[in-house]
Amino acid sequence: MAVKLRLTRMGRRHRPFFRINAVEARTPRDGKILEKLGHYDPIEKDPDKQIVLNRQRAEYWLSQGAVPSDTVSEILLRQGIKHKYAEVKAQRRAKARSMARAKGKFFTKAEKIAAEKEAEAKAKEAEEKAKTRAEAAKKNEQEAKAKAEAAKKTEEEAKAKTETTKKAEEEAKVKAVKQPEEKAEAEVVEKTQTEPKKAEEKAKDEAEGVKKTEEKIQAKAKRAKGKAKTDAQSADGEPEAQAKEAEVELKAEEKSASGEAEKE
Repeated sequence: MAVKLRLTRMGRRHRPFFRINAVEARTPRDGKILEKLGHYDPIEKDPDKQIVLNRQRAEYWLSQGAVPSDTVSEILLRQGIKHKYAEVKAQRRAKARSMARAKGKFFTKAEKIAAEKEAEAKAKEAEEKAKTRAEAAKKNEQEAKAKAEAAKKTEEEAKAKTETTKKAEEEAKVKAVKQPEEKAEAEVVEKTQTEPKKAEEKAKDEAEGVKKTEEKIQAKAKRAKGKAKTDAQSADGEPEAQAKEAEVELKAEEKSASGEAEKE
């Protein structure tokens, strides 16, 4: 007869309580038990009171070939009762775990959850790193753009300054070329404006000189006529030859005076 050590659930809803029984392998869940070995209360907070086990009877049934369930096996190990089924089970589990890992699969749900959490953490870390790199790249791009704009502005300012300097040099050259010409033109204009003035002044002076000469001639002629008249009256009946002589002298004086005026 095959015997199994397994749990039987007792208690009400939301208040589980389990009995540790030795039953026949073919007995149904609520069937006849061979012997009660203890109980297990998972809600009890005191670890010493959670498990109550008849150690001697449990070891007896194990020696008789009874096979414990997985939960009962864990309970027995926690109570310090070692048995061959636990060792065989550990070996089988280790072999199954190695095979699962060789195939790249998870052996237990806990491993799967842990791997998923680790993958999520790595993905989140990678995402944060990517985000940080993107922000750094964007910042570097903005800085590079600002530097490029500043360099372009500086270049434009330098170019404008160079053009201004070049323009000033060209204006200076043109001014240097035009300055003598303008000076010469100014001198020509000044000379042109001065010469008529000088000629006018000279003509004016000459006219005044001619006028003065004419006045002198008229004064001389007047004096000569007066003298001739006086001589004629004083002579009172001198020959006409003397009168003619005086008239000829007067004409000679007038001619000489007009010649001097023309020379002036």
